[in-house]
Amino acid sequence: MGLKKEIKDYIIITFGLILIAIGIHFFLVPHNLAAGGLTGLAMVINHYIPNLSIGIIMLIGNIFFFVIGFIFIGKAFGTKTIYSSLMLSVIISILEKVVPISKPISQDILINLIFGILIGAIGMAIVFNRNASTGGTDIPAKILNKYAHLEIGKGLLIIDFSITLLAVIAFGATTGMYALLGVIINGSMVDFVIDGLNITKRIEIMSSKTEEIRRFIIEELGRSATIYRAIGAYNLEKSDVLITVMGKKEFIKLRNFIKEVDPCAFIITHNVHEVLGEGFGNILD
Repeated sequence: MGLKKEIKDYIIITFGLILIAIGIHFFLVPHNLAAGGLTGLAMVINHYIPNLSIGIIMLIGNIFFFVIGFIFIGKAFGTKTIYSSLMLSVIISILEKVVPISKPISQDILINLIFGILIGAIGMAIVFNRNASTGGTDIPAKILNKYAHLEIGKGLLIIDFSITLLAVIAFGATTGMYALLGVIINGSMVDFVIDGLNITKRIEIMSSKTEEIRRFIIEELGRSATIYRAIGAYNLEKSDVLITVMGKKEFIKLRNFIKEVDPCAFIITHNVHEVLGEGFGNILD
């Protein structure tokens, strides 16, 4: 079961990396939108050394950062992160060879920025959601965190801002400002997509058919629940409140079942963005 999960994780991570590579290769690179990260730095270097492709520069950069990382912060990188960072470089190199881009898909730089960031952010969220990252500038940010006690998020922002300044020098102020806008949008989009991928339902049920509902949750949905004793404020009658957490599809099945057994049931639902524990995310990850 563990091996199957690992294989599934790597397949999903690879899909996320393909999306990131598509966003970079087809939308950001043609307009020189160096929106931070190792990719942005590779685009700036490629501008001055065009014989080196962006994919190769990223591969060299990732190896360099990993060596520096091992020296300064030790073995703090999981195999998934090493795989992700190197594989992203490989996928971009393949796209550069197989589908070379001679001109932008759209002449509108803003359209390219939005689509490039949107597609890439979805890919990054998929990768992050599998407990991996794309390496690159994450590593110097972790070094700053260890030795300068600077928060990783702030460290990444400083590094990305520095790269966009290099983009201003290389590609001009207008392109550089679009790149900075891309950095800002990307951070928000990644968080938004991760929340969407992890969203679950916390459900509170007050019903006269608590036992039937409990059995359905456990036997049919494979979930568990907690039952509290409560007192209704209106008539002071004692009743049970059943609380459970499950995915959206499971909730639809539960709701349909409750409609059948107790149309008078009272149901409260909340969107929950992260659940850790058995049956959900690993609390140790």
